[in-house]
Amino acid sequence: MMKQVLFIALLMSSSSTFAAEAKNEWNATKLTDTTIKNIQQAQYQYKKCVTDKMQKTNSHNIEVKGATDAIMKQCEQVLSQMRQVYLDADVPGVIADRHLKKMRIDITRRVIKQLMFTAAAKQMGAQ
Repeated sequence: MMKQVLFIALLMSSSSTFAAEAKNEWNATKLTDTTIKNIQQAQYQYKKCVTDKMQKTNSHNIEVKGATDAIMKQCEQVLSQMRQVYLDADVPGVIADRHLKKMRIDITRRVIKQLMFTAAAKQMGAQ
């Protein structure tokens, strides 16, 4: 009899725990095809901005960190436009910022790699 009472008490407490977890569950935002297209267009514009600025960088005396910072700062406006697309689609600001931060970090790493490669190639050609 004691085992049955213990089992029922355990069962009741676990069901209340599941109900509490359901309230805290994150519901994915529904993005329309138009919104997804706008986000992809904004991503393209950001990557294009970074690529264009990299090509305009003075490649004779490259200081990788400074050049990377300058390139990324020049394209921040394009990135803020992408944030606005997210906010217009009712995506929570925290989620939008997290995605933009990840994208900024990934692109920054690519720029650093490319500029380091270019600087090393110039240095090898100079010797």
